[in-house]
Amino acid sequence: MHWTQLYAPVAGSIPLSALVAALPVFVLLILLGVLRAPAWKASLAGLASAALVAVFIYGMPVGLMLDSAAYGAAFGLFPISWVVYWAIVLYRITVDTGHFEIIKDSIAGLTSDAGMQALLIAFAFGAFMEGAAGFGAPVAISAAMLTGLGFKPFRAAALCLLANTAPVAFGSIAIPLVTLAGVTGLPLEALSADTGRIIPPVALIIPAYLILILGGWRALRIVLPGAAACGIAFAGTQFAVSNWIGAPLTDIVAAVVSVGALMALLRVWRPRSAYATTPHSHATATVARAWAPYALLVVIILLWSVDAIRKPLNAATISFAWPGLHNHIARVAPAVTKPGLYPAVYNFNYLAASGTACMVTALLAAAVLALSPRRLLDIMLASARQLALSILTMAAVLALAFLMNYSGATATLGLAFTATGALFPFFSALLGWVGVFLTGSDTSSNALFGNLQVVAAGKLGLNAILMAASNTSGGVMGKMISLQSIAVAAAATGMPSSDEARLFRFTLKHSMLLATIVGLIVTFFAYIAPSWVK
Repeated sequence: MHWTQLYAPVAGSIPLSALVAALPVFVLLILLGVLRAPAWKASLAGLASAALVAVFIYGMPVGLMLDSAAYGAAFGLFPISWVVYWAIVLYRITVDTGHFEIIKDSIAGLTSDAGMQALLIAFAFGAFMEGAAGFGAPVAISAAMLTGLGFKPFRAAALCLLANTAPVAFGSIAIPLVTLAGVTGLPLEALSADTGRIIPPVALIIPAYLILILGGWRALRIVLPGAAACGIAFAGTQFAVSNWIGAPLTDIVAAVVSVGALMALLRVWRPRSAYATTPHSHATATVARAWAPYALLVVIILLWSVDAIRKPLNAATISFAWPGLHNHIARVAPAVTKPGLYPAVYNFNYLAASGTACMVTALLAAAVLALSPRRLLDIMLASARQLALSILTMAAVLALAFLMNYSGATATLGLAFTATGALFPFFSALLGWVGVFLTGSDTSSNALFGNLQVVAAGKLGLNAILMAASNTSGGVMGKMISLQSIAVAAAATGMPSSDEARLFRFTLKHSMLLATIVGLIVTFFAYIAPSWVK
């Protein structure tokens, strides 16, 4: 026996049903944006409201509701919290052994300007980590590093959340696009090419936008050459690689080129605001040893992505049907093109996960920096205490997202967007944005709404590849406001939980602005320059 999803449970109306389906979203917005509640309280309240809507509006059996929430919470614990935990352990190893002070001095030797440091770490290094690992690692590691360099926790968190936009669609070796191709049946190469035409115009301005947020127009004028070099290098490479080489390497190559552009620029130009003080100098071997944990991280993350290594690691994955949920729910038209049962398979990829790569790095770093087992254990316990509420938030947010997916509420929201007619190219990007806000993942948003985008495109006579690419491109701008991302940033910087609501309000306006820009770019391609896309 299975339960069949309903998409218009309120008076048979999609618009009215969408208003009710969005109740958990409204709860999150009010608690975070108006009442300034901590993220863990907002996420639990949102989860409770999603449970009430699922059972009393959509008629979802209580057992299925509980199983859906448990399935989502498990995903929040592993792999999401797993990677964040070990990223923080790695950072604290460098801090507790005194080596982060040497890292700070070496970065200051390149540039003591806060804006240039933000470009190097939040944008360029963060993009590399997104391309290679994803799943929270870019924000966790970059935000911790900026805090160690002297950035205030709130500012470090905000900068890294804003920076973690342009690379997300191609993140984690292009998993979002691979997922999108899988659920839509569209060619990966074409999706990569169209995404690589929508995102680069935004990627071009993100570095300058970061500096504007960091210090205003005066700060931007001071480091404008750096922001321009970084933006042009990343956006140009992202366009070229996504169109002519392939999606998996897009972020990694673009990030390396942007780092190279900044390093080359700093050889011939320095910001006028550079501090007069001279950083402590250290022997080359000392600096190399201090940077060893992060050098190891880069090497191990890259090794984890090589087929010859990834395949045997994946072979150890334990996969099982989630009890009481797998194939117990039927999805029907118009949410899907072909009716079928909703799978729920949990993949415990304990070796292949990015968090495991971070764990191996942390253990090797402890050995390289001569950390005793007792001190390492103390750091691990302290990190667990630091992350407790953030892990609760991540588990609750993913439970909420999965519950909305399996109850049919998310599909109702998607169908409401498809009813916008000629305006759909603009709202197509916002649909992806909503998906990432709810799930914290561009991959999950593509799995949810990718098919809806194709169905709507067919009904409206629009380019299906462009609409699918719009979903993943708009989605990346919702990453900065997902409670999962905010919890990661707060945990990485040691930010007080009372500041999480403030961080949400701050990023919300930037997220909406950037998502609107993506929507306008998609509309331009749909109606004005359709020959410019696949």
